[in-house]
Amino acid sequence: MDGGTAELRETHRLVGHADRAWALAWNPNPGAGAGPVLASCGADKTVRIWKRAPDGAWHCSDVLEGVHESTVRSCAWSPDGKLLADASFDGTTAIWEYSGGDFELVDTLEGHVNEVKSVSWSQSGSMVATCSRDRAAWIWEILPGNDHECVDVLEGHTEDVKMVQWHPFFDVLVSVSYDNTIRVWADDGDGKWPCVQTLTEAGNSGHSSTVWSISFNQKGDRMVTCSDDCTLKIWDASIDLSQPTTGEGHESWRHISTLSGYHGRTIFSVHWSSEGVIASGAGDDAICLFAEENS
Repeated sequence: MDGGTAELRETHRLVGHADRAWALAWNPNPGAGAGPVLASCGADKTVRIWKRAPDGAWHCSDVLEGVHESTVRSCAWSPDGKLLADASFDGTTAIWEYSGGDFELVDTLEGHVNEVKSVSWSQSGSMVATCSRDRAAWIWEILPGNDHECVDVLEGHTEDVKMVQWHPFFDVLVSVSYDNTIRVWADDGDGKWPCVQTLTEAGNSGHSSTVWSISFNQKGDRMVTCSDDCTLKIWDASIDLSQPTTGEGHESWRHISTLSGYHGRTIFSVHWSSEGVIASGAGDDAICLFAEENS
């Protein structure tokens, strides 16, 4: 940035999906000596793995296909970069393992009765969360042999759940929904995951329409959400998230800022980078970058 202005330049264009590309995920741990690895998924029912060669050129190294019967809407790497989960509109989530230079399907998670919209790994890599049009989020525990067991079904949203995201340090899950709300879920110590806070327009200066996406900053003490209402909202954690209490009285997150007037249509995606920059992408075909002022 120079004088508060950033310039975005297209450096590469990855062509391969036969239909709309829905989501991207960087491998957080591609291995010693390996370059960046990117996964993409799309309406062509596939996941593609992209790698950058030493000369800087990108190429598709693997195509994961033949598993889903409909659009693959979301994909996410495990923290160690060895497993890749993808969520599909066919109601299933596939778990792939990268071993010996090849990807192997090791499990398929079934249970949602409608399209699965999002998948997310916990910071420990021991749990996976999925969410669906069926208005529920599921938490799956990883068992020996790459088996997965559903340990709880989180019900509380009254419409489609658009996205789930684990906190970067603690076993706290956040979900966003077509019902305009943001819900925070935490382990009660007995294997159940009650909702400990609901962020709404009326009670918390929340969104007035569908909430699409969520991202945490690097410290995990702030999160950003985006919505059909064409705004981004910044939330701050006012108490110690490592000791969540149960019940709706747990007010861990509070609204501190609303960014409005930058997008003219629905903001579908938001990401908080490790450098502290927030990127948003919207239906107005624009990408906006935001940085916090020193004040």
